[in-house]
Amino acid sequence: MAKQSAENYENVLKDLAHTMMSVARESVGLIKRSDQKLAMKLQRKQEWEIYLEFLRMLFNLVDRLSGFYIPIQAQKEFMNSLEDSVAHQLKTVLAPSLSSSEVDDMEVTLSVGQVVADSRKTYEKFKFVVTDQSKERDQYFQFFSERIASKAGAPGKQEITAAAFLCGSAVVPALKSLFEDATQPKVEPATSAVSPAVKEGAGSSAVAQEGSSSTKSGATDTAGKNLIKLISVVSRAQGEEVESWWGLHPQFRRDLPEDEAKELAKHMNRATRIVGERFAVVASLAQSETNPNQPVGNA
Repeated sequence: MAKQSAENYENVLKDLAHTMMSVARESVGLIKRSDQKLAMKLQRKQEWEIYLEFLRMLFNLVDRLSGFYIPIQAQKEFMNSLEDSVAHQLKTVLAPSLSSSEVDDMEVTLSVGQVVADSRKTYEKFKFVVTDQSKERDQYFQFFSERIASKAGAPGKQEITAAAFLCGSAVVPALKSLFEDATQPKVEPATSAVSPAVKEGAGSSAVAQEGSSSTKSGATDTAGKNLIKLISVVSRAQGEEVESWWGLHPQFRRDLPEDEAKELAKHMNRATRIVGERFAVVASLAQSETNPNQPVGNA
């Protein structure tokens, strides 16, 4: 029964593990860029500790979100499977570059297991609804950001805590979206699944529709050469909201066989989600740097 439960969520487990590691990796980079002088002094071991702290927080966020989407009897097995998935991907992708080329599989597995155990001890004490903006949730991310600053060797450093806070809080919508996509699948015809609007630049838009001309939509003249834009991925920040979408050139869409269109839609939805996650973190950090007097986390 437990094995069957894990198999039912195989795709979302892989996506969650990939997203968690990507966010943690990118966040370490943002932490370093937020204070260049500190970044030059950071040792590899400190970077690894910062990375693991992001994973602790992310495991806790996923655990809280799973309560909204995973049946209670399957939650324990779900989180155990997520731990295995993260450990598996970490062995082959991130561990050698972030810790040491000497790290073996067992060491990575034990590290992830300890991260999960520490995650519960460290963050479970905060009581809040993860999907709602609240004072308690802000306190959670503030506590997390202070731990990041301490592990970076700069306790209370505002640049570090602000960057960590933004990286942590910005990932909640992305994790929520992964759960929603996995537990509330929408079955749509191939033609509608790959025909969203493609907006280009400020104040202009080109909508991919069946009746559009292939010589007009998606064609751009650059340095005297015609470039045909077959696929576009766009992210836009509107206040505190970040929107991401993708679209196809109309003729390209019509030429695709139905099975290929569905497969392309699946991969593009995932790619757009990843782009949106990165854009949300970078945009939030840029906004904080532009207006340093703005309170962090009061979204």
